[in-house]
Amino acid sequence: MLTAALVSLSVVFVAELGDKSQLMTMTYALRHKWWVVLSGVGIASFLVHGLSVTIGHFLGLTLPERPIAFAAAVAFLLFAVWTWREGRAARHDEAFKVAEPRHVLLAVISSFVLAELGDKTMLATVALASDHNWAGVWIGATAGMVLADGVAIAVGAVLHKRLPEHFLHGMASVLFLLFGLWLLIDGALGLRWVAVGVTATAGGGNHDRSSGGVGPQPSQASAGAATA
Repeated sequence: MLTAALVSLSVVFVAELGDKSQLMTMTYALRHKWWVVLSGVGIASFLVHGLSVTIGHFLGLTLPERPIAFAAAVAFLLFAVWTWREGRAARHDEAFKVAEPRHVLLAVISSFVLAELGDKTMLATVALASDHNWAGVWIGATAGMVLADGVAIAVGAVLHKRLPEHFLHGMASVLFLLFGLWLLIDGALGLRWVAVGVTATAGGGNHDRSSGGVGPQPSQASAGAATA
């Protein structure tokens, strides 16, 4: 069991480095408390890898990848709209209701479960569970994902303290939009090169708009220079 846990922890940790799950975690950490995000990641990892172990060790089944990818894409596009509306309200000093921790927790769990179903990390866990102790694989895979995403949470927490609030909302909404477009076009429709082009175009255009509020505006800079 210990060997299975250590092998699974190592495999999942390495597989998660640079994966979309890390970017998702950092995106949530930009806007919400780190312990809420980490709790959601832990619960989602426990559920996903529990399902992986069940499939790999007991059932030997496969999951329908395209319907799952479509559902995940819709979820991320909704998160993008939600985040953009919050950022717009905050930037214009409008009254808006801050998401409560339990709502954020549910959002993190649902998005992670949908994103991880059929992902390479889950497939690796399925393969490990077919040849190793299922309990060790479950524990090790869950721990590996939580550790890898914990690094992303630390990065997001640092950025949250150093960058303006409206910029963080804009960046988070852009990232959610890109996740949604990629999952829809590549995962659900199977059009990899179209997904690359669309996400690159959308990311470039939205980055310019979301970063517009960072630093002094040109008019303010010129006015300051004239005063000096």
